[in-house]
Amino acid sequence: MKKAAPSYETPEVREFAEVLRGRRTIELFLQTLVPKALLDEAIEVATWAPNHHVTEPWHFYVLGDKSKERCLDLCRDLVTAKKGEAAGDFKRQSWSQKPGWLVVSCQRSEDAARQKEDYASCCAAIQNLTLYLWKAGVGSKWTTGDITRDARFYEIVGIDEAQAFVVGVIWYGYPKLTPTQSRKGLDEVRTETL
Repeated sequence: MKKAAPSYETPEVREFAEVLRGRRTIELFLQTLVPKALLDEAIEVATWAPNHHVTEPWHFYVLGDKSKERCLDLCRDLVTAKKGEAAGDFKRQSWSQKPGWLVVSCQRSEDAARQKEDYASCCAAIQNLTLYLWKAGVGSKWTTGDITRDARFYEIVGIDEAQAFVVGVIWYGYPKLTPTQSRKGLDEVRTETL
């Protein structure tokens, strides 16, 4: 006897779809700390992302207060060099309002195909992490930029630049403001072929 396909019309599936649609990039956070156990659970869940040949290329660095301060100073220095002191001070102040800092790195590979697969896996892991946090009421922002490519940042975080590269900084915390957003319709992003 052939088994029927499971129904996708369940409350659990609909709720999961709402989590996916509802997640937003958060810019403004409350200054309430996220429990360590919740962050640890989110990191563990992140590691279940698909990864070719189970390479598990990711590493997660939870920054403490001293590391964050050093990153803030580096950010100010980088922006000051490009845009002047006022802009550097403004950026440092803005970034100082991000309560949680998590850096995600990807293992380097000399094999270009594997490097591409591993980077994609790290991105999927970050998506797992941010969705889990969102379901728990915690917002995040995945950011990159000049700081994530600066050797001084690698030194602050403790990443061996010869062995790994930064995929992003994930700022996380309880949202102060959740923006609205929309997406293109299905007809604009889907093509069916014969």
